[in-house]
Amino acid sequence: MVDRYSTGLKNLEKIHPEASKALMENLKDIAPDLGRFVVEFPYGDVYERPGLDLKSREIATIAALTAIGDTKPELKDHIKGALNVGCNRQEVIEVIIQMAVYAGFPRAINGINIAKEVFNEIDGKK
Repeated sequence: MVDRYSTGLKNLEKIHPEASKALMENLKDIAPDLGRFVVEFPYGDVYERPGLDLKSREIATIAALTAIGDTKPELKDHIKGALNVGCNRQEVIEVIIQMAVYAGFPRAINGINIAKEVFNEIDGKK
């Protein structure tokens, strides 16, 4: 039997090297089980399934978070994660633009603004 936590932690650290530690630290004193659930289920079970690579999974996640709206911290983390697993900036932008068709222009514009923040942070701009 595969250790879901170890597998999840490996995927989480690959996608979100900085955020993975912050997530666990932030939850340890109030809801450590929630942190464990995040590691085990999405990253240990779902992300480990065959059929999609990590890049494709992050593209899908960016699309979903953009469409949902009101997910700025998560969208920022997953844009960074997508870049960590092989997406380039143009791919991130195109995924968000595609969401204008299905989720509306306001959500796509919000997503683009969040991507711009991420890119500026990476480039050392404020």
